[in-house]
Amino acid sequence: MTPMEGGPVEGGRIAWMTLALLSVAVLLAMSPWFTASAAGDLFRVRLGLSTSELAWLTGAVQVGFVGGTLVAAVLNLADIVPARRYFAVSAILAAASNAFLLLPSDYLPLLVGRFLTGFFLAGVYPPAMKMAATWFRTARGMAIGTVVGALTVGKAAPFLLRAGGQGEGLLVILGSSLAGVVAGGFILFLYRDGPFPFPRRPFRWDLVGQVLRHRPTRLATWGYLGHMWELYAVWAAISLYFFDVLTGGGVIPAEAGASAALLAFLVIAVGGPGAVAAGVAADRWGRERVASLAMAVSGSCCLLAGWLVGAPPALVLVVGLIWGFSVVADSAQFSALVTEVAPPHAVGTALTLQTALGFALTAVSIWLVHWSYESWGWGLSWLLLAPGPALGIVAMVRLRRLRAAEEPGPDPGSA
Repeated sequence: MTPMEGGPVEGGRIAWMTLALLSVAVLLAMSPWFTASAAGDLFRVRLGLSTSELAWLTGAVQVGFVGGTLVAAVLNLADIVPARRYFAVSAILAAASNAFLLLPSDYLPLLVGRFLTGFFLAGVYPPAMKMAATWFRTARGMAIGTVVGALTVGKAAPFLLRAGGQGEGLLVILGSSLAGVVAGGFILFLYRDGPFPFPRRPFRWDLVGQVLRHRPTRLATWGYLGHMWELYAVWAAISLYFFDVLTGGGVIPAEAGASAALLAFLVIAVGGPGAVAAGVAADRWGRERVASLAMAVSGSCCLLAGWLVGAPPALVLVVGLIWGFSVVADSAQFSALVTEVAPPHAVGTALTLQTALGFALTAVSIWLVHWSYESWGWGLSWLLLAPGPALGIVAMVRLRRLRAAEEPGPDPGSA
């Protein structure tokens, strides 16, 4: 029996079953994202790559995701292709591109494989949020937050595989690719859309200027860009950071690699509950308020973490867990804000533009963190991320004030 059978109602058993199924599929499908970071030792040994070159193996995924998002938007694939087929085929192709990491002996083919992985994952992540929202209306923040939480744990999964310490990255690559294939099968055979479909709002180039001139949409996008400047750079570099923390504490490098991967998994994965909790809180207390609080906490961690390399690893882990919980907690709320504030006829364009700009920016911040680490160490490296959440907070405060000013006052005649 498929999850659709039994009568769909918001908050009912079928809706929750479908959200659970979708979340598991997203978790599995997104696991190829950070395989190059988790299996970095494999590429250092095979190709002698530097830290900056390894960073671009992750940066290429980000750029590929931008390309996939724009192509899908221009071709309107989300409306032309049924959601379950679009998700399933994209997940399987991303898994195949990820497995390609095992083949090349040169750096450029690796970059191409990573680009294709991100390109095809663009058919998993944005559609998944839309798919979840078809089952919920009043609890949409919670539903999208749950999907983002699953996505977060999925991106942490390669580090858990690496923590096994076997195969010099072989298990990381093969395991994440297999997970993507399984995810595609789950969605293809078990998923159905919910009773609250979205109206078709395709991307249109002629609406880009209108979106950019619309101040509430612009502020929501600025908030997202500040958030993204920090988020993926933290995720991409956190294993390397913990490696230095552990070796600085006396752990031998041969043992520090697997332990650092396990700590990185914990820090990234704790963002899953963070995203769900923030989604619930945002539905109650406002998206701008919750996003600002999350960025204030994560931004404080940017300022602090770089100077803790010589501190006891247990203390660093506590700060890391707080960072991991808060750094992604606000992620889903920026997309939800755009759906609320953008002109109704331009929502599709606004969401696509927001996503494309955000992920393009992450390629820069990922490279910058790794490059500055090689040059000056973690203190300045993490510090360079702090302007992102600071900018995001300013944007959210202004958006909240703007929306409050635009709300109609009480009707004098109703007293």
